[in-house]
Formats: sequence, C-alpha cells, structure tokens
Amino acid sequence: MANAKTRSEAAVLVLIVFLLGAIAGATANHLWGERVWGKQLPPSPPTREQIVDRMTKDLSLTPDQAKQFGDIVDDTRSKIHADYAAADTERDSLRHQGRDRIRAILTPDQRPKFDAIMQKIDEERKRDPSSH
Repeated sequence: MANAKTRSEAAVLVLIVFLLGAIAGATANHLWGERVWGKQLPPSPPTREQIVDRMTKDLSLTPDQAKQFGDIVDDTRSKIHADYAAADTERDSLRHQGRDRIRAILTPDQRPKFDAIMQKIDEERKRDPSSH
C-alpha cells in the first residue's frame, strides 16, 4: 500500500514537473519569437514642436528664427507627404495593372477566388501600411 502511494505521488510529481517545463518552454518561445521574429515598431518621428524646441535650444535660435524654422519644417513635411502620396498612387496603379493581367489568364472559376485573396491582402495592407 505504501509502495503504491509512493508511486502515485512520484507520478504526480513527474506530471507537475513536465507541465511546469512545458509552460516555461512555451513562455520562453513566445518571448523569443516576439523579440526575434516579431514586428518591432520603428520609433515615431519627432513632432514639429519637438524639432523646433530642440533646435531652438541647441542653436540658441531667436523667437523669429524659431518661427521661420518651424515654417520650413512644416513646408518640408508637406512636400514629403505629397511625394509619398504620389508614389502610393503610382504603386496602386501598378498593382491594379498587374492584377488585371493576372485576371486575364485565369478561368472564370478562378477569378472570384483570386479577387477574394487580393481583398484579404488589401485589408492587411490597410491595417499595416508598412507592409507594402
């Protein structure tokens, strides 16, 4: 009787150790995966105010210079955003041309499946713009 009790206690102990090892391994794998393969967000660009404040301090800008500096930052950023918008428009146009060419080689049965796949890809792109 004592021998059977000892065996069952040992079996329970082995099971507990196994489960703790599995939990520790899964946690370590998850953390490692996030660190190595996970998406790491790039630092957000500094705001206009942060840029102007930093340069005002570092360069000892006068209030007039700081205002002009801020205006230049605003103008430059708006031009950069316009440039990106134009590139996005051209990229979308090329993407649609490619899809139209692919649709032309597909059968009528394949086209709806292709469109559904492309719709999922477009939704993912909207959620994560950095993926295109």
